[in-house]
Amino acid sequence: MGKAYYDIIGSDDRWGIRHDDDPTGEYASKEAAFEAACAAASNAIKFGHEVRITVPGNEGSETNLGVITN
Repeated sequence: MGKAYYDIIGSDDRWGIRHDDDPTGEYASKEAAFEAACAAASNAIKFGHEVRITVPGNEGSETNLGVITN
């Protein structure tokens, strides 16, 4: 079967998902993008695909969930 790769991309106030090298979606937080990727990955699993989800770590200048806090 095929492979479905989901990479969370972005920073602080703009997050998205790169699925098989195509950027999609616009999410307010890293966590929201991750949840959307998990939902898509769940469907891919149902079709027998190998699934990978990657989420960038905190680079020190952003919050852990990837949102701007004041």
